[in-house]
Amino acid sequence: MALLLLVPVAALIWKLSQLRRAPHDAPLRSVTLCLLCATVSYPVAMPGGASGVDTVAGHGTAKLIQNVLLLLTVYFLMCFYLYSADGLGARRRARVEAVVVVAVAVVISAAALSVPHDVFAGSFSTADMTKPQIAFFYAGTGVYLMYALAMTGHWTRRYARMSRRPHATGLWMTAVSLYTMAVACVVRAVIVAVRWADRDVPMPLMAAVAFLLVLAIMLFAVGITYSGARARFSSLRLWLRHRRDHRRLAPLWELLSEAYPDNVLRPASPAALDRWRARGVHRRYHRRIVECRDGLVDISPYLLEEDEGDTTVLSLGSAELADRLRRASARIGEGAPAPRQPIPLAMALGSDRQSDVEQLIAVSDALRSPA
Repeated sequence: MALLLLVPVAALIWKLSQLRRAPHDAPLRSVTLCLLCATVSYPVAMPGGASGVDTVAGHGTAKLIQNVLLLLTVYFLMCFYLYSADGLGARRRARVEAVVVVAVAVVISAAALSVPHDVFAGSFSTADMTKPQIAFFYAGTGVYLMYALAMTGHWTRRYARMSRRPHATGLWMTAVSLYTMAVACVVRAVIVAVRWADRDVPMPLMAAVAFLLVLAIMLFAVGITYSGARARFSSLRLWLRHRRDHRRLAPLWELLSEAYPDNVLRPASPAALDRWRARGVHRRYHRRIVECRDGLVDISPYLLEEDEGDTTVLSLGSAELADRLRRASARIGEGAPAPRQPIPLAMALGSDRQSDVEQLIAVSDALRSPA
């Protein structure tokens, strides 16, 4: 169970990093507070955490804290949608909902504190529901959760139908998790009513409902971070590809920069800082492409034999072009003057930027091989 806590913790850390960059973003703040309450409530609900809290503050305190945190979790989730509407009516609705959740929290706290600690001890499956205060505590919490989760699930489904992937995928996962939690709350409310009437409820049913709630919370955490995590994954793949291609272009760049050192652009920041940062890697990659293209234009007059036309070099293979680049570099090192005008070689390497880069890499790989 402790491993499952990593999902909401990772989601919380991610949202906190976003909130640090945009502290006045009300919808983002609401999502972050929602995840914070959900994450804190999870260890409190675990046996070890609950027993520790109860030992310090008295039996039943962990259960009360957990349920209040759950109320706040769904409230802040509602606020996300209300603040996203960005209207005066939405903000007034958020304040009204705040009054409602505070009232529910006060009422269930009063119900919990009105009975002896030993009566309130235990879990949902072992609590004495024949006591009106205990039944009211669980029923009041469940009804509010059912209402808030159903409302947010409805809003999430509506936005999911209007969105495109990958945002729609994350929203659909979130909607399913919210509806699942709402259904679990309905089942728990029925269980409370049955046990209040002093009827027995099978323990496997209550265990299944509890497990369903845990799975729904995990799915909720995944859903609200799905699009951001996927975007980060795509950014990581691009970062890795640019870093790899930057290294593969090194032989071609070294040959051309040695022949034409003035083509080497000045770095925007120290190389040590740019080595691992995403912006630095992308900047160095694009700068190397520009430097290679400029160098190819400058060195192009040396690539042709005396009896060849300007179009001949455009049809050369990567290995032949690499061999001619070596010979041209040697001639430039000897101080030989350019025999003719430059040829737009770099512009003819590919039909688009990606194919152009692939051709540059192919020539660079050929240069890496022994002559």
